[in-house]
Order: sequence, then structure tokens, then C-alpha cells
Amino acid sequence: MTTIKYPGTSRTIYGIGLATAVFVAGCASLPPPTEQMAVSKAAVNSASSAGGNEYAPIPLKAAMQKMDAAERAMTQEDYLQARQLAEQAQVDAQLAAATARSAKAQKAARELQESNRVLREEIDRKAQ
Repeated sequence: MTTIKYPGTSRTIYGIGLATAVFVAGCASLPPPTEQMAVSKAAVNSASSAGGNEYAPIPLKAAMQKMDAAERAMTQEDYLQARQLAEQAQVDAQLAAATARSAKAQKAARELQESNRVLREEIDRKAQ
């Protein structure tokens, strides 16, 4: 049996396969990250409600800026960028909320220590 070879055929088939793969990958776009956007917005709102403006303004501001950028990316249909920015905004918001909760707890602990000190002074004064 004789095999006939045509010059350049394997390169042509490879080229067509590569072009098809690129075309299919381009058509298979990412779905809009609507769920991630909603979760991130909720995290930003939660951080703000937790006192992020007062106790963690820098991470809260970063979260808000990234959320705004994610919303702009969504309107431009750049869904990969929107998802990444929304995820970053969520992490920044979680940091802001945790920082605010920690600062509030420290403040409450200081107030309790001060109350204990005042009570001890009152007890010592009455005991004399």
C-alpha cells in the first residue's frame, strides 16, 4: 500500500484546528457575575453598617471603589474584570467589618475597665 503525502497538509489542518479552538473560546464568554456582585454589595453595606466609616475607613473606601469599578466593568460587559473586582471588594469589606467589630470590642473593654476602676475607687472610699 502506498501512502500519498501532500506538502503542508499537516500544517493546514493544525492551523484550522487552532483557529477553530480560538473561535470557540471567544464565543464561550463568561456569564455575568450577578450573584458575586450581589454578595459583594451586601458585604460593603454590612461593613458600612458595622461602623466601617468610623473604625475602618481605608478598607471600606477601597471596597467601595472596587465595587464601583466592578459595576463599570459590568456595564462594559467585561465580566472577568467585574468578577475579580467584586471579589476584591468583598474581601476589603470583610476586612473593614472585622476591623470595626474589633475596634468596637476594644472600646467596650476599655469602658468596662474604666467602670471597674471607678467602682473600686467607690468601694475603697466607702470602706475607709
